[in-house]
Amino acid sequence: MVSIDTGTDELVCKVTDRVAIVTLNKPHKKNALGDILTPALRAILPVLESRDDVGCVMLTGAGNAFCSGGDVSGMGGGDNDSRPKTPQERIDELAHKQITLTSRLYHLSKPTVAALPGAAAGAGLSIALACDLRIASESAFILTAFRNIGLSGDYGASWFLPRLIGLAAAKSLMYRAERISAAECKDIGLVDECYPEETFREDAMTYARNLAMGPTSALGRMKDNLQTGLDQSLDASLALEARNMINTGGSTEAGEAIRAFMEKRPPRFH
Repeated sequence: MVSIDTGTDELVCKVTDRVAIVTLNKPHKKNALGDILTPALRAILPVLESRDDVGCVMLTGAGNAFCSGGDVSGMGGGDNDSRPKTPQERIDELAHKQITLTSRLYHLSKPTVAALPGAAAGAGLSIALACDLRIASESAFILTAFRNIGLSGDYGASWFLPRLIGLAAAKSLMYRAERISAAECKDIGLVDECYPEETFREDAMTYARNLAMGPTSALGRMKDNLQTGLDQSLDASLALEARNMINTGGSTEAGEAIRAFMEKRPPRFH
């Protein structure tokens, strides 16, 4: 196991078996986002993307929550500018913060998994939605929450939800802000697997390790094909598939997979 310095105890990062386990570590506040934790999370993403010993990034939370959203009590403390920001400056600032977190996470070239030991709410839910896959403890739940504080939502919830579950279901989650259990999330396709609360951490690690030990480059190109295809024509997607297929065809990963097939054994990519 290798520990990676994040600059703060509020974010813990360790790499084991090619899985980068990134833990939001404010359990006393349900791992709420804030002016220390959130910049650290932004900063660690490109670091993990560049590391050869990382094949999968798993985001999770300490204690019994994933992330409760924004920590209102901890926000704004780092702004020493005595001049009030204009509305446009505030819009630009928030847009930049969102692009450098959930957009960066969504476009990460390696598989990403959100492992929910408990609640994912508000912007915390948006972060979970930005990951490729979500797994949850049977005791976990999600909550869009924005309605409850009179806000319209941020960090990509309105973009991710319709693409994952359809527009009408997304509107229901946003407008009504009801708690949705892990089992219900699995039924509607928001969660890939639910695990018993008692074994959740071990089960989550097994799930992420399976992705991390796969052909990292090929999985990254699969991700490119799938996500880019959402916003382009069929012909453009076929051209992208052709380019990625040819580029993966001559790789060491493909060579190992072919040898393993011929030798009737599981491939060893790493």
